[in-house]
Amino acid sequence: MKPVIVLDLAGLTPRLLPYMPNLSRLAERGGHAPLRTILPAVTCSVQSTLLTGRLPAEHGIVGNGWYFRELGEIHLWRQHNRLVTAPKLWETARARRPGYRVANVCWWYAMGASTDLLVTPRPVYHADGRKSPDCYTRPPALHDQLTDELGPFPLFQYWGPTAGLASTRWIVAAARRILRTERPDLLLVYVPHLDYDLQRFGPDSPQAVAAARAVDAEVAPLLDQAEAAGATVVALSEYGITPVRRPVDINRELRREGWLEVYTQAGMEYLDPWASRAFAVADHQIAHVYVSDEADLPKVRDQLLRLPGVAEVLDRAEQARHGLDHPRSGELVAVAAPEAWFTYYYWLDDTRAPDFARSVEIHRKPGYDPAELFFDPADPLVKARAALGLARKKLGLRHTMNVVPLDPSWVRGSHGRLPDSPADGPVLICSDPVWQAALDATGAISATDVPGLLLRLQGLAD
Repeated sequence: MKPVIVLDLAGLTPRLLPYMPNLSRLAERGGHAPLRTILPAVTCSVQSTLLTGRLPAEHGIVGNGWYFRELGEIHLWRQHNRLVTAPKLWETARARRPGYRVANVCWWYAMGASTDLLVTPRPVYHADGRKSPDCYTRPPALHDQLTDELGPFPLFQYWGPTAGLASTRWIVAAARRILRTERPDLLLVYVPHLDYDLQRFGPDSPQAVAAARAVDAEVAPLLDQAEAAGATVVALSEYGITPVRRPVDINRELRREGWLEVYTQAGMEYLDPWASRAFAVADHQIAHVYVSDEADLPKVRDQLLRLPGVAEVLDRAEQARHGLDHPRSGELVAVAAPEAWFTYYYWLDDTRAPDFARSVEIHRKPGYDPAELFFDPADPLVKARAALGLARKKLGLRHTMNVVPLDPSWVRGSHGRLPDSPADGPVLICSDPVWQAALDATGAISATDVPGLLLRLQGLAD
C-alpha cells in the first residue's frame, strides 16, 4: 500500500499556483481541480470536514470557535479532538486494514486524536504570566527528538506580528523526519505560511506572490522525499483568501441597539454573554449570532441585514441548506459581503478596551482578530517597545505586550464566505492521476468527498 501525504497549504488557490513551480509540477503529474469548500470556509470547520466527510451539522465544528452555552463562555482555538463528533477517515481505514498508521503534524484538533503520532503547537503557560514556545507530541519521546534536532517550535513565527516562514520550515522539517523514521500510511501536514501576508497585504499584492514562491520552495524537499519514498501526495487548501476593504463592527452595532451588554473591571469593558440578549462571535467573514430569546430573532435579523457589509443572515432553516444547523451554531449566522469582514470589537471607546485587545491573545478574545498580524503602524516605537518587553519577560518581570493595533483597516485579506469564483477558492492537487475519477460534472471535488478519495488512493474504499 502506497503512503499518502496530505499537505494542507492554507490559502492556496488556482490563481497562486502559477507562482509555485514545484506544486505546479506535481499538478502536471497528476492533475488539479477546484475544491468545493463548505460554509464557514475557516480552518477548523473545513479541516474537520476533510477528515470526516461530514458537514458541521454532523461533526460539530461550526467555526474556529463558538459560544459554549454549557459554560456561558466564548472559546476559540480549542485543541481537543473530542469536539469533533464524527468518525475520522483513518478510523475507517483501520477497520479495513488493521495496523494502519497515521501521523498528524499541526492539523487542528490533534490533541486526544486516535492518530499514532502527532505534533501540535502547545505553549508553556508559566505561573507568572509568561508564555514560552513549545509543542505537544505523541508519543512523548517525539518532543525531545524534534526539539533537539530543530529547536523549540517557533510559536511566535506561527502567529502574531512576527509570523513568517520559520514556522512552515519547522513543520516541514518535522514532517520529513517522521516520513523518514516512521513511514506512516497517512501523513497529514499543515503548512501555514500563505495565511500571513495574504491577510496582511491581500491576495493581489506583491507580498502574496513572494509568499507563494517562498512556501513552494520550502515544501520542495518534502515533495522530493515523498516521490523517492513512492508516496502519493495530495496538496489542498481549506479556503482562498480574497481582498477586503471594509471591517464590519457587528458587536458594536448590536451594543448600540441595546442587544449586547458589557461589564467593567479596572476601567476595562468585557463582553457579558450571559446578560446579552444578542451578541456575535466574529470569525473572519462569518459571525455566529447568539440570541437568547426566540422572540427577538426577527428584529435582530432585520437590524443586521441593514448593517453595511452584511450580505446574508441565515436562520436555522437557511443554515440547514449549508449543513450548519448544529446546536453550537448561533441562532443566526451573518455572512459578510465580498469585500467585508467582521471584527470582534464590542467597546465604543478605545480607552475602555480590555488590555488583551492590544496583545496577541487568541484564547481570551471573544472572536477572531487578524489585527494580531500587525505591529501597530501608528506607533513608531512599537518594535522597540516589543523588544524591551520581551527582555523584561525573559528576566521574569511581568509585562503587557500591547503592540497590536485597534484599527482594523490594515487588514487586506479574509475568508469564510463561499468563494464567488473558483480561481479564488481552494484547490486540490494530486500526484496520482487516478484521483480524477472523483471529480464531479463541473470538474471540481467536494470537501466532503476528500476522505473517500484518500481511501481510494490506498485501495481502502468501499
